[in-house]
Amino acid sequence: MHHAHGTFEVKLAPQKPDNKEAESANLGRMSIDKQFSGDLEATSQGEMLSAMGEVKGSAGYVAMERVNGTLQGRTGTFALQHSGTMTRGSPELSITVVPDSGTGQLTGLSGKMAIKIDAGEHFYEFDYALPEMR
Repeated sequence: MHHAHGTFEVKLAPQKPDNKEAESANLGRMSIDKQFSGDLEATSQGEMLSAMGEVKGSAGYVAMERVNGTLQGRTGTFALQHSGTMTRGSPELSITVVPDSGTGQLTGLSGKMAIKIDAGEHFYEFDYALPEMR
């Protein structure tokens, strides 16, 4: 495994619910727009679906995003799959490279990403592998 790290900026834009039932069930949808800096110089676009719990601080989300850029000198695209929960304010998050989603010099990419937010700044840690790097 190899390691990449850096920062990113994210813009989330709420999207209109598909129907009244989704809105009344506390389901939400957002578009994602990111700019990565550091070992991953890239942009990404994606979509997020969320559900709020009845207890304050409890929720869940899933998201898919397509990343386009350069990872430690290798150019291409890949997809990330997110699954996150918040239980009474305690977060749990899994972000995984979608299998076989890599293109260009990132074909065969696999790995997991972690996100940390400190004083409003977003950081990523990315442990990954590529076939020619094994």
